[in-house]
Amino acid sequence: MSLFDFREVASGLAPGATSGLPSGTNATDSEIFGVHFNLTTLQHWNYTLYSGNNTISNGSWCFLMDPPYTPVGVLNNGTFVNSTWCYLATQPSGPRGNAGIGVAVCFALALVLVLVNLARHGKLYLPATKRFVPIGRRWQWYWASFVCTTAIIGLFTNIDVDRYRVLELPIVLNVFFWFLMQMGTTAIVWEAVRHWGSWMERQFVDPNPFVLHQTDSRGMFEFWLPLFFYFWLWLNFFLIVPRNWTNIELQRSPQQIVLKAIPTATDGRFKAAGFCLLICWLTIMVSLWHSIRHYEPRNRGWFNRTIGFLGYMPFRFVLLIPLLLALVAYQELVAWRFDLSPLNAKTNLLAMYLGGYAPSLLIVIVQAIDGFCRPNEDKELIRQRRTRGAAIDRELGLVKKPNWWRRVNGDVDDGGMRGQIMRNVREVGGGRPTARHVEAMAERRAADLEAAGANNNSGIEMNTLRRSNSAATSVRTGATAPPPYTTAYGGRSEQRRTEHTMQAVASLLFPNASPSPSIHERGRDLEMSNQQTQRPYTTERSSSTASAASGISTSGPPQQIRSMLDI
Repeated sequence: MSLFDFREVASGLAPGATSGLPSGTNATDSEIFGVHFNLTTLQHWNYTLYSGNNTISNGSWCFLMDPPYTPVGVLNNGTFVNSTWCYLATQPSGPRGNAGIGVAVCFALALVLVLVNLARHGKLYLPATKRFVPIGRRWQWYWASFVCTTAIIGLFTNIDVDRYRVLELPIVLNVFFWFLMQMGTTAIVWEAVRHWGSWMERQFVDPNPFVLHQTDSRGMFEFWLPLFFYFWLWLNFFLIVPRNWTNIELQRSPQQIVLKAIPTATDGRFKAAGFCLLICWLTIMVSLWHSIRHYEPRNRGWFNRTIGFLGYMPFRFVLLIPLLLALVAYQELVAWRFDLSPLNAKTNLLAMYLGGYAPSLLIVIVQAIDGFCRPNEDKELIRQRRTRGAAIDRELGLVKKPNWWRRVNGDVDDGGMRGQIMRNVREVGGGRPTARHVEAMAERRAADLEAAGANNNSGIEMNTLRRSNSAATSVRTGATAPPPYTTAYGGRSEQRRTEHTMQAVASLLFPNASPSPSIHERGRDLEMSNQQTQRPYTTERSSSTASAASGISTSGPPQQIRSMLDI
């Protein structure tokens, strides 16, 4: 029914409601669908029978009057006996609900594809950076999930729009989630275009992090443009959602439709909301132009730039942008034509589903198909790095050896860490034999040390460590007997460790010097020195040390001191 037909109904050409009640057998009787009611009681409580939907109401109470819901009578207080409330889903599902179920199933399947793509493209294979956060490439899939969810909820409420004899909450829920779906679809296209530009920037920055600065005019433009877009998108939300939706429910008679529903559904706020979506669409086009201008080769001349703009633009944008423009045009159209609007319970279903739901569904499907065709961005970046590395190796003349080269040369890594552990086990054995092997090695080492100590009783390595406090053994008394030691040496000497370290450093700095004596030679030298005279308690030094030193310096070649840099 067109707007002109609604106005004819309101003018009385085709009345859909009668304030008078049908007459009965006498002046105080009213017969409705074969049941007699007290006419005086109905008039006293201001009941009106609506022939358009076969309901009776006084503004506070509403009951169904057609069979099988016809009440059996009315009491003096205006209460109907065995009555049925108007605001119940008593009717069968109509074409609007049946078509909505089919479209909702399509959105449910699209939601599965969206979640698979979210897991596919949202997974990280490289460390996250502050400049390119992981959520930036996930936003388009988050919005796609939001669109599918709101579409499914809104389409299933279409069933109750048909089943309610008198419209109430279902029509409001249906259009509420439909407007949210329109916002989410616009955000999908925006995030797809914005992230494509960010991906192009990331490919520029990856080889050289300093080639594009974040504080230049390009970077600041990319910083403020998303804020500008979401400002108009949320302005669309605030123009539509925070309002009194009761007038949309008042489609219970042609008079209500003309006086209440149509003025509300075509008011200035709905018209301005469609204009906000148009600005969002223009912002998306500006973002696409900006990305192509900065991250693609530039062409000269307007004609070449136009051809280049269409050529450099990904193919999915060739589909997404016109579909989004059709969605914006339909939302602005329904703000002027109530007979094509989803807010109309008896709307043109072909126009509603083709203009209201088909663009959103196609945009989600195109995004999902493109997501399966494109690789994960981290994997693609890793592939580009390998390609650049191979190109650099070719320029430097480096040839990477094939995999069989290591196997031929015996450098085989069988199993990674597991193979390394097995090689260590094979060297020392495994299980309890390993412990026996270690114990046997310790016993042999102890026996060797005991044998060395027996051969060199005066050696300092295995001698006792306790010194007697008697006067005969004191150094201050001048006694010639060596001090007796009774406690065996039980560990490594820190002095000997320091001595070995100094000898190693000296061998590096003085390569021509004579090698240091072994343990047995050092023991024999110590035994011989003990047989000589005790060093006097004066500041005089023994001539043996000087002579030995002088002998080394005179007989050997001159010392060549090496620098630490040579080491």
